[in-house]
Amino acid sequence: MANYRKTRKLKPTEAAYLAGLIDGEGTVTLTRKHKNEFRQLAVTISSTERYLLEDVLAMTNAGKITRKRVASSKHTESWTFAIYNRQALCLLEQIRPFLRTYKKIRADLILRNYLRLTPRNGKYSQSQLAEKKLCERRLLDVKANQ
Repeated sequence: MANYRKTRKLKPTEAAYLAGLIDGEGTVTLTRKHKNEFRQLAVTISSTERYLLEDVLAMTNAGKITRKRVASSKHTESWTFAIYNRQALCLLEQIRPFLRTYKKIRADLILRNYLRLTPRNGKYSQSQLAEKKLCERRLLDVKANQ
């Protein structure tokens, strides 16, 4: 079995803090980096306070911070912390008990299905692909105010 890089084991207070950030300013989703690729798990937090995201990066020991494009001179500079795939899965396992918004429902769906529906070699049978697409649709249909 492959040895995947994981996030650092969080203290309960750190996990609760990160869950609060994700509930308030974050995203738990499946996204595509390129048009023709399958969706991959992404957990992100956006902020105008870079130091806050640097703390998240240090806390998790995984992920990356990128600067967001400023569309207008009236807008404040902002950044996004992003963590993907199995590292994001490891993070979700730790913060899930502390999530309070619809993101908890999304985390539950991901934790229950992501590994089972994402073969390491990227090769899907027709039934696996159909089940993966159905699970993706269910997850993306979970929205705020539900």
